[in-house]
Amino acid sequence: MLICGVDEAGRGALVGSVFAAAVILPKLFVANGLKDSKKITSKKRDYFYDLIIEKAVAWSIASANAQEIDEINILQASLLAMQRAVFGLGVSPDLVRVDGNCVIDVSSDCEAVIGGDDLFLEISAASVLAKVARDREMVKLAKQIPGYGIEKHKGYATKQHIEALFSLGVTKHHRRSFKPVSELVLR
Repeated sequence: MLICGVDEAGRGALVGSVFAAAVILPKLFVANGLKDSKKITSKKRDYFYDLIIEKAVAWSIASANAQEIDEINILQASLLAMQRAVFGLGVSPDLVRVDGNCVIDVSSDCEAVIGGDDLFLEISAASVLAKVARDREMVKLAKQIPGYGIEKHKGYATKQHIEALFSLGVTKHHRRSFKPVSELVLR
């Protein structure tokens, strides 16, 4: 039975895309310490990222950009990114397990698992792929729009980021439907 784990990263950020990953692991996959990406160090995430890419039966990373987030809302954009990740696998899993309380529209059986990134290895693996891919994208974006500190806070609403928004303004990469970005756009 092919079981696919799905998770997202970057849902609460003020800038950039929301990323999702879908992963099907081999039956005898061993990764001691693999869990929710938010609960492991950046160095460990990079290690697990490489291991998952190398050993997975199938994996896919997808995203929904800031404009899509603003058009359909962050929840729907997250689900869209997850759906895109599953479609990008190249194989059809028998079961898709999604971290959270929402299922996605795929042809396979699908179940939502609250806290699934700590319960199922395939969801933990998807959590790591999505987080590492998004963090790397944020480092690239920081070079395109310097001064916001995105390479450090990865687009979240830190004091530095909010101060930069007020002094440098809103970029095309910011999520205009998120406060305080939305308030600055109206000025």
